[in-house]
Amino acid sequence: MLLGSGGREHAFAWKLSQSKLLTKLFIAPGNAGTAMHGENVNMSATDFPAIKDFVLSNNITLVIVGPEDPLVKGVHDFFLADEQLKHIPVIGPQKQGAQLEGSKDFSKQFMFRHGVPTAAYRTFTKETLNEGLAFLETLQPPYVLKADGLAAGKGVVIPTTLEDAKAELKAMLADAKFGEASSRVVIEEFLKGIELSVFVFTDGVSYKILPAAKDYKRIGEGDTGLNTGGMGAVSPVPFADDAFIKKVEDRVVIPTIEGLKKDDIPYVGFIFIGLMNDNGDPKVIEYNCRMGDPETEVVLPRIKSDLLELFVAAGKKQLSSVSLELDPRTATTVMMVAGGYPGDYEKGKTITGLDQVTTATVFHAGTKASGNEIVSNGGRVMAFTALGNGMQEALNGSFAAATTVKFEGCYFRRDIGQDLLNWKS
Repeated sequence: MLLGSGGREHAFAWKLSQSKLLTKLFIAPGNAGTAMHGENVNMSATDFPAIKDFVLSNNITLVIVGPEDPLVKGVHDFFLADEQLKHIPVIGPQKQGAQLEGSKDFSKQFMFRHGVPTAAYRTFTKETLNEGLAFLETLQPPYVLKADGLAAGKGVVIPTTLEDAKAELKAMLADAKFGEASSRVVIEEFLKGIELSVFVFTDGVSYKILPAAKDYKRIGEGDTGLNTGGMGAVSPVPFADDAFIKKVEDRVVIPTIEGLKKDDIPYVGFIFIGLMNDNGDPKVIEYNCRMGDPETEVVLPRIKSDLLELFVAAGKKQLSSVSLELDPRTATTVMMVAGGYPGDYEKGKTITGLDQVTTATVFHAGTKASGNEIVSNGGRVMAFTALGNGMQEALNGSFAAATTVKFEGCYFRRDIGQDLLNWKS
């Protein structure tokens, strides 16, 4: 059983459906795309009692958690605490491990404790607002303010002036701009460099490093406008060569896995490591406790190995016994979004052209079936992923697909990957 409903989950369902080990796949709640690879179940990913009933009545032997919300709310702990469920492996960390994403303050303390390179920081509350304002005066612009809790990917602001930074801190702490998520705010120094994501899969004992990726967060071309959940992604990235990834493994991945063991935090699942490449040195921006979206849509197509075999091995703490084989080709994905996103947008727009796509794999994110039609059902609607011998070939496939599919008000960025095509380190 796969929990979730986005593009990440469609990519997982697509990959799992290729496994020789799979007998039946259920996705809760899923979307119009996941329904092509398994059976959607109309159930919230955080309705644990309903999940329990379904798992027991359908003889489920493995549960895979896509999004962060059920992990931070403790779905894995729920299984372990239940006599009828505790023998069923869950891919996704327990609540304590999910705090790496659920609390920015927790993750920063973890990094400092275990020597993981990251930006200097301090954490403030409503009661220490004046100290926070004073701390801002000791930093150089731009300023990085992060809501401590989950804010659906929107809890980070980077003001460029001291005046704006102070106003933002007041809005987050005193006016609860992000609700409970910003009852604590982490202020940290701004890291310079170029961003990328490295994904690690672990059973808590050993680990596999998955392909690195770079995503594009802003709505507008040239990286302008508001932040989104992600407008596209590329893997591999030209500025993360083998030497850089070796530094990431030695300085970040190994201290992270060993740190979890030292802190007695059991961890089975993915660790998303948001990194800055600062003149060839990796520094951690943040951890997430699951795969990223849309990065999943370029990482999974590059995994040649049977993904379900990796999951089954991890559930038995035997990940080291399975090999991970990767496709050397480049994968790119371009995300099509609803008009108005990430602000107000309309749903229910009829999507056409899906049956004419030949150059890419379409991963549904915010879609649903309505009679014989597929209609938009979210801000980010679908991703077009192509593989190629080189980035340009892959991008050609993604963009060709994106121009084939249409719905009223649809939009995609036409500059995904352009900054990397002629990369010179």
